[in-house]
Amino acid sequence: MSELKGACIIGQSGGPSAVINASAYGAIKTALDNPSVTRVLGALHGIKGVLDDDLIDMGKEDPEELALMKYTPSSALGSCRYKLADPDEDDTDYKRILEIFKKYDVRYFFYNGGNDSMDTCNKISKYMLKQGYECRVMGIPKTIDNDLYGTDHCPGFPSAAKYIATSCMEVYRDARVYDTGMVTIIECMGRHAGWLTAAAALASYKGNGPDLIYLPETDFDMDKFIASVQKIYNEQKKCIVAVSEGVHDSEGTFITEYANKNAAKDNFGHTQLGGLAAFLAAKVKEATGAKVRGIELSLLQRCAAHCASQTDIDESYAAGEAAVLNAVAGITDKMVGYERVTGPDGKYAMKIKLFDLADVANTEKKVPLDWINETGDGLNEKFIEYALPLIQGETKLTHEDGLPRFVNLKMVKA
Repeated sequence: MSELKGACIIGQSGGPSAVINASAYGAIKTALDNPSVTRVLGALHGIKGVLDDDLIDMGKEDPEELALMKYTPSSALGSCRYKLADPDEDDTDYKRILEIFKKYDVRYFFYNGGNDSMDTCNKISKYMLKQGYECRVMGIPKTIDNDLYGTDHCPGFPSAAKYIATSCMEVYRDARVYDTGMVTIIECMGRHAGWLTAAAALASYKGNGPDLIYLPETDFDMDKFIASVQKIYNEQKKCIVAVSEGVHDSEGTFITEYANKNAAKDNFGHTQLGGLAAFLAAKVKEATGAKVRGIELSLLQRCAAHCASQTDIDESYAAGEAAVLNAVAGITDKMVGYERVTGPDGKYAMKIKLFDLADVANTEKKVPLDWINETGDGLNEKFIEYALPLIQGETKLTHEDGLPRFVNLKMVKA
């Protein structure tokens, strides 16, 4: 394929993570250094930045400052949860995107996000192809939920998993200070896939974790839950539970909807979850009379850069880098992913693998059922073997005056 010269746009979308900026930086730096890319533009607030012509010139940033993106949490370019319509039903947004692409001679588009972001990427790629406008589109994965199809794991998950496991170990110690009884319920993110909550098993593996772990991959039975907590509490006077916000009953109703049947929905039709720990804490207190604490880790799971996995940071950067290199080499309509391999030393290693956007956009990866114990309230050694290599390495985050030094972009408008 002949060389394609032109500008590129990179945008970030969906929920942020501790390492999404590492991926963005990998793409930005590689694009700035590549002669085929004439200009590197950042879309503020994802695809909305393209639609609103709200773009910044990444080439105007100080290189040393820009490098701090690798260790800065959240989305430095801003994010969005904007759903593009089916172009066959309403192509208004697509016409506008094509107009912006032509205005800046954009020939490369990189979108950094999760399932819904890959759907956006896929739609734009197919539309540009249909219009005969040559633009290479690549998805750069991001989701702490770890539920993207094909890839061994997703950038952001290892760091969130490390934070959850670490926090559970710390809570375990705190919950055992007093000689009085207590039940602690820790709520983790995860709508349909329980990867994040499963990470609590890493703490249990180290002997300082939850007694019970509940994922949305199996049905949640309130009576069995209460009975299990009561049994452990009677034996130990302590009980720690990790539970996914997305656990549901046998009919598919989220347990959080028991307390809030009118929960709001986002632009993609997803019920907004949260408050499960408090709801279950009240149920346990009512049934057992024990002192109960409900802890909702909430946003802390996805912005804990101080506890990020260096393995995750390095792999996230590599994903952004690979997106640009593959696009320049002539590849389009793919998402960058990971394949787990064995390194020369016999230990875990990762290599880049590409996946079709259409497959990724329409498939959700869940925790294998054979990684969950027979009683549905814990994980077995298969999960530990999978997750443990991913959380290795301590972040090289720079500190000033004892506090993290995060990136401060000039954000010069294009």
